[in-house]
Amino acid sequence: MEEKQGFFKRLVSGLSKTRDNIVFGMDSIFHGFTQINDDFYEELEETLIMGDLGVRTTMEIIENLKEKVRSEHIKEPAQCRQLLIDSIREQMHVGETAYEFENRTSVVFVIGVNGVGKTTTIGKLAGKLHAQGKKVVLAAADTFRAAAGEQLKEWANRSETEMIGGQEGADPASVVYDAVAAAKARKADVLLCDTAGRLHNKKNLMEELKKINRVIEREYPEAYRETLVVLDATTGQNALAQAKEFNEVAEITGVILTKMDGTAKGGIAVAIQSELGIPVKYIGVGERIEDLQKFDADEFVNALFYKTEEKEG
Repeated sequence: MEEKQGFFKRLVSGLSKTRDNIVFGMDSIFHGFTQINDDFYEELEETLIMGDLGVRTTMEIIENLKEKVRSEHIKEPAQCRQLLIDSIREQMHVGETAYEFENRTSVVFVIGVNGVGKTTTIGKLAGKLHAQGKKVVLAAADTFRAAAGEQLKEWANRSETEMIGGQEGADPASVVYDAVAAAKARKADVLLCDTAGRLHNKKNLMEELKKINRVIEREYPEAYRETLVVLDATTGQNALAQAKEFNEVAEITGVILTKMDGTAKGGIAVAIQSELGIPVKYIGVGERIEDLQKFDADEFVNALFYKTEEKEG
């Protein structure tokens, strides 16, 4: 519980740039207008788009707000603040965000382009699962990037998990084959696979993932499957574009958003949930293992719109 509360505080401070970007702009609109009119909605729209919520998501939020203003006969701009917050929260719920893989023997693919913090994120995830008492095997199947294996090995040691592979230039499918054998022999709960992230050559990436998938289907058919894409929140709309592209080559079941603590574009979390219907499952707000946490839409919105005068508790 303490870790959770500590994380909320880190999330509040991690979202400070986004809050400055979106919330201050919104609040000045709520207080600057004396009536609810087209100009009022237009200014709000602009603020949300600038905060990287994306055009489509923003339109849906504004439509939703207009509907509530009509049905509840609201006249004061200031009364719209809570309605807007509720509307943003609604955009973020895409049914049950499942963590089914934690309860079953599973294979978790983690994909993402270089530089988003993919290997570090896998290490943190391994650490979290190990702390839950799970037996984890890591597959270093991103064999294209020099030093990916060494970096993952460091995390494997830190999280007390076993790593298979790590040779630069090795065939990723054969690394996964060996890792599946190790996972079965050790009765591992979770096999975490660090896979390639070369989006600029989608055809190759698609072929590689297909090969890896065939290995899993053949050698480990009983395993539950999860495919997570790691995105860098600081890249805003570019992260959304990456998610769309990866979704074309793999069946993405969830998103991990890293570097939330350094961005003014935290609104991208809303856009991803809303536009892709793919849940954000984890967010990272720092370097430590405990800085990667399961995503909670209510907590995220509360932290984003957190006012310093609100009592902490």
